[in-house]
Amino acid sequence: MAIAKRDEGKKVNSNINVTPMVDVMLVLLIIFMVITPMLGDKITVDLPKVNAAVILDAANKEDAITVAVTRDGSMFVRGDKVSSTGDLTQRVQSLEALKTNPGDDKSVYLSADQRANFGKVEDAIDALRAASVNTLNLMTDKTYNSQSGQ
Repeated sequence: MAIAKRDEGKKVNSNINVTPMVDVMLVLLIIFMVITPMLGDKITVDLPKVNAAVILDAANKEDAITVAVTRDGSMFVRGDKVSSTGDLTQRVQSLEALKTNPGDDKSVYLSADQRANFGKVEDAIDALRAASVNTLNLMTDKTYNSQSGQ
């Protein structure tokens, strides 16, 4: 009479279950995809509200040159603080020199806080003129009327 012997305990399962790891990675990927566009705005500026605002999609591009003047008069180029108007001129000129095509439009997007000192905003505009900017776009917010439904 022969005894049947089972050798299942000697088998080693060397397969790694990667399903939980893939699930975690996909959740992290989705989180980073949602958060990344929000990281672009480092400077909070309370823009003036107007009725005839035009949407400028080019201002949200990665290579757009954005200048911000805050309520306290500080100036920023692409989220980095500049110390003076001369520094602002140099930074904008260097950013325009980095443009890929020499025929690209030299447009700058200026966001000025509605409570900022007008003299500081005027200094920023003069510095941008000194940097030979072709087009200066002033950023505003659209007012919404509750009566008209817009």
